[in-house]
Amino acid sequence: MKNLVEELQWRGLVHDIMPGTEEQLLKEMTTTYIGFDPTSDSLHIGSLVPIILLVHLEKFGHKPIALVGGATGMIGDPSGKSDERNLLDEATLDKNVAGIKAVLSRFLDFNSTAANAPILVNNYDWMKDFSFINFARDVGKRITVNYMMAKDSVKKRLSAEGEGMSFTEFTYQLIQGYDFHHLYKAHNCLLQMGGSDQWGNITTGTELVRRMNGEGAKAYAMTCPLITKADGSKFGKSEGGNVWLTADKTSVYKFYQFWLNTTDVDAEKYIKIFTFLDKDTIDSLVAEHQTAPHLRVLQKRLAEEITTFVHGKEELEKAVFASSAFFSPTMDDLKKLDVATFLEVFDGVPQAEVSTDDLNEGLDMIAALSAKTGFLASNSDARRELQQNSISLNKEKIAADYKITASDLIHNQFVMLQKGKKNYYLIKVV
Repeated sequence: MKNLVEELQWRGLVHDIMPGTEEQLLKEMTTTYIGFDPTSDSLHIGSLVPIILLVHLEKFGHKPIALVGGATGMIGDPSGKSDERNLLDEATLDKNVAGIKAVLSRFLDFNSTAANAPILVNNYDWMKDFSFINFARDVGKRITVNYMMAKDSVKKRLSAEGEGMSFTEFTYQLIQGYDFHHLYKAHNCLLQMGGSDQWGNITTGTELVRRMNGEGAKAYAMTCPLITKADGSKFGKSEGGNVWLTADKTSVYKFYQFWLNTTDVDAEKYIKIFTFLDKDTIDSLVAEHQTAPHLRVLQKRLAEEITTFVHGKEELEKAVFASSAFFSPTMDDLKKLDVATFLEVFDGVPQAEVSTDDLNEGLDMIAALSAKTGFLASNSDARRELQQNSISLNKEKIAADYKITASDLIHNQFVMLQKGKKNYYLIKVV
């Protein structure tokens, strides 16, 4: 077996690892699972790391299991949370589980017939008929309260201000631990992986495997760091909120732009974590970027690789085209975009609305630049800029006597104004 741990370490994807884990992975094909919490019907880019870990496992000849927490989702993981979250109803959970399964199926072929073919499971399937009494007898007696209280996820909640922790949340680590035991029995699963905040839950699982299966039972744990930005802000969010892995929640254009706008420091870190490029290729890209940072070679390759991985080559090409259309010397490329993508390209550009009545007799440029839109501060500013030939309409220079009519509209709705090279303004006709 190739050394998976070594590969993950140089990529910055190992935080904690239980003794013996690397030796086990080198010895034989090892079935490994990672859990996904169904708090939404999709996954955002914070879930990309566990997905990528599962893909690495398969590439290195191991057998990955993706577990969707239909049962644990009913309780809520207290790890990293300061307050107990609202419980989801069954209908919402069912919808979320189905959505997450659909996302995971884009990255892992659960219909493969290979010896190390990925498996998709839902822990609700084995927890739904488990009575409370049986769980308390068979599982609860194996782990002491002292052991559970020692976990950071529990200690932080108990010592913090607020309402503390409910018994429901307190049992979470036992239920997740039982998942490991079940997968050990059903699939000979020997390793659980997850984020560093899951170390307590995962090690409870390894302990349960040993205590419920005799002295010879072995189980292992490995976690990856929680991804952060260099400036300390939270990874995975843009100004509009979470960056999702499905185009209905985050368009491919915005997804591509998120990675393209990564800082130099973060891009150097992320290209190791979020792509499958080999070390020589990445080292070469980093060196090339450092000689000419303004070309943003690293960010472009990062955005290309991740967008292709998540959305496919064809969608990447559309996103790249949309990105370049804004800076094209003519409006031809912008006119080829659909209305939704066109508006996304202009997201963040100041905008104003005028009525169709304003265009019936032609909207004069002074009004279009000042009174009707506020693009420029005053009529005199508008006249001066027009006289200096610094105003463009739809990327064409225009004079002060020009009037905007319906024939100027893009998609029968929009007119783009520009002052100089960098100041843009969008007029929407309603």
